[in-house]
Amino acid sequence: MTVEPYKVSIIIPHWNGVETISECLESLSKTNFDSFEVIVSDNASTDGSQKWIKDNYPKVRLLENNQNYGYAGGCNRGSEIANGKFLLFLNNDTVQDPEWLGRMIKCIEKDDKIAAVQPKILNYFNNNIFDYAGGSGGHMDMFCFPFARGRLFLEQERDKGQYNNPEPCFWASGTSILVKKDLFIQAGKFDEVFFAHMEEIDLCWRLQAMGYHIWVEPRSIVFHKNAVSLPMHSHRKHYLNHRNSLLMLFSNYSLLNAFYIGTIRIMLELVALIYAIVKFDINHASGIVRSLLWLLLHPFTIMVRRKNFKKLRILKDGVILKKLFKAPIVFLHFLKRKKTYLEIVSKAD
Repeated sequence: MTVEPYKVSIIIPHWNGVETISECLESLSKTNFDSFEVIVSDNASTDGSQKWIKDNYPKVRLLENNQNYGYAGGCNRGSEIANGKFLLFLNNDTVQDPEWLGRMIKCIEKDDKIAAVQPKILNYFNNNIFDYAGGSGGHMDMFCFPFARGRLFLEQERDKGQYNNPEPCFWASGTSILVKKDLFIQAGKFDEVFFAHMEEIDLCWRLQAMGYHIWVEPRSIVFHKNAVSLPMHSHRKHYLNHRNSLLMLFSNYSLLNAFYIGTIRIMLELVALIYAIVKFDINHASGIVRSLLWLLLHPFTIMVRRKNFKKLRILKDGVILKKLFKAPIVFLHFLKRKKTYLEIVSKAD
């Protein structure tokens, strides 16, 4: 049997929450684009999601994984059965503007050097503000603290059209990231060590080290219910955010930069730990401690990642560092009271 070729394979990692994915699939059915397939990579849901999808969306390709592989693992397994030239990894807690997909495709096809694109991501519950997970294009400082146009730590800006220009960014949000399939495979897919959070930043870093660009196309719009799968202030979310950020830093920089920048970053972690203890924020404090312990106990994992990154690298750290903010945004935000991306940019200038 000949498999129908599609231009785009939309891959949705899913674990429980029929009511969540039902709204996403209903929204996708209204997408104004004529060549895409939908793959739900189910991470062993226990709420009957599999049967519900089969009964209500028989055209959706359902991949039933034998365990919860997280965002990274669910996406990777979905990519292995995808027929599309492009892969679009999409959170199950999203709804989309009908023109979202076509506009992203136009952006990624305009330049062979563009490897990945994200849309403008607005908050589902309040369409006037940027969503926490991606805003209108992701950025990062040299110490691996990520932020976005429209979101700086917990500060979410109102969307007034200030970030409507398509432009390069450092990372595209895993909430909705379109990537060329061949480059995704060449870059080594998502690293499943991450499980969830920042695996898309790590992927985008690798793609840029390979000589490609990441873009945001704000004319494409997706609405996201942030922190549905993992509560914002939970221990696990703090742990994964800190651990995965540190894992990137010590894996992706050259050895000299990893030591120099990493030393400063560890000092910042200790400051954050003291602050969390003073605030009696047990989840945050324990998340930081756990992330540092993980780092100490997994040197081999870091060594393997460094070796793999070196094989892919074409561009040196000097080129990558030009795309990162030099000043630590934790200081600019918490001490200098900078609350928006534009304020950060003006400070950098």
